[in-house]
Amino acid sequence: MTKLPNCPKCASEYTYEDRDILICPECAHEWEQDSDEEISSADTVVKDANGNELKDGDSITVIKDLKVKGSSSVVKVGVKIKNIRLCDGDHNIDCKIDGIGAMKLKSEFVKKI
Repeated sequence: MTKLPNCPKCASEYTYEDRDILICPECAHEWEQDSDEEISSADTVVKDANGNELKDGDSITVIKDLKVKGSSSVVKVGVKIKNIRLCDGDHNIDCKIDGIGAMKLKSEFVKKI
């Protein structure tokens, strides 16, 4: 069995291989086995409604009532969300909201705590 490299982001030794991609189970970082470049675009800066830069693991607050698509529930103003994850796309925040579950949010509707 060959030794896989440690995660370049958090230096975890528990990386695993999925086809041609290496994945870190601790920080969810993904990268190609042949190169040390990240698949996710960490160079892009994500800012909240007030212009503060957001990073993985930050805590945020919702600043507007948000309807949950496909459901009758609503994410109310002032809901605090811990340990966010930044991702690519239109909805650039991946998080878990108590009582609702996993969601993707747009950074323009949140502010950093």
